[in-house]
Amino acid sequence: MNQPVAVFTDTDDLDPAPGVRLLEEAGFEVRVAGTRDPDAIAGIAADAVALIVGYARIDAALLDRLPGLRILATMSAGYDMVDTTEARRRGLWVANLPDAATEDVAVHALASTLSLVRRLPQADAVVRSGGWNADFAGQRHLPRRASELTLGLVGLGRIARSFAALAAPVFGRVAAYDPHAAPAHWPAGIARYDDLGALAAASDVVSLHVPLTRATRGLVDGELLGRLRPGGFLVNVARGELVDPEALLTALETGRLAGAALDVFPVEPPQADDPLRTHPRIQLSPHSAFLSDTSRRAYVCGPAENVLAWHRTGRPLTPVVDPTVAPAPVVDPTATAPVVVPTAPAAPEGAAA
Repeated sequence: MNQPVAVFTDTDDLDPAPGVRLLEEAGFEVRVAGTRDPDAIAGIAADAVALIVGYARIDAALLDRLPGLRILATMSAGYDMVDTTEARRRGLWVANLPDAATEDVAVHALASTLSLVRRLPQADAVVRSGGWNADFAGQRHLPRRASELTLGLVGLGRIARSFAALAAPVFGRVAAYDPHAAPAHWPAGIARYDDLGALAAASDVVSLHVPLTRATRGLVDGELLGRLRPGGFLVNVARGELVDPEALLTALETGRLAGAALDVFPVEPPQADDPLRTHPRIQLSPHSAFLSDTSRRAYVCGPAENVLAWHRTGRPLTPVVDPTVAPAPVVDPTATAPVVVPTAPAAPEGAAA
């Protein structure tokens, strides 16, 4: 009897070996493509039943070349690299990792926020350049007192709720906007806003925690940034394409924003001359909010466990596309009240995770 074949596409800085062992011990033949190139993936995965996906774009053209595929398992909570509409149309399961790095991303968001508020990169730069306190205190923006600030969360899923719990003792107020969250399940201590613009207007720091869909692409534009309190901050540990980069740069130059912290970018990695990469008041990290010694293993073992559960029971542990049921409507997160939008999440134009 032929072994079922599972293929890891791109693993980047992750070591797939623990996940490979889990699958091989269960009787799978496992291959590691080590690339996002669709031609290479199509060649190595032509007979695969399972594809474990990092950042590689999985679209209709690639799926056409994988006739035996039955399940796609992402190595992330996000799954915007997969054309879910095409996956569902072809009867494929799609599974993600909703909780593999919740704590890590929440802590990274908090660390990034506090670094912005306390202007730690600028303080570091002053000392390294030979300056001292007077040079730092003479800059346009001073550190802010966190207890006097409002932290606004766009989206209130697992990561945002964890971030809110960490931030609540530090910030004066935590507020959030999420049309998906039912009032009955809204966490105590977090002010609820039913309008995204109103949340921005009430916030000193806005942190993004929503998936990338057609409705959320470019969600943070010039209009929304213009609603922020002057001298505010933006934190993005979600998806780069949520933010209009030109609008962000304009807000920084006009002083509407005092700073931003980006772990994600519209194109990854950004080009050397990308102004997002070179702006002195943008704090950068290399899409590493998820990364820790613990999560590194979870990100390869979790997808393998999804594949194994599907193989044994016919259903992965954490499906986001179940081909056996009709799709739920998508809610436009920009609407004042929930508005049903008859679209499905779109695959990204650039790499993201």
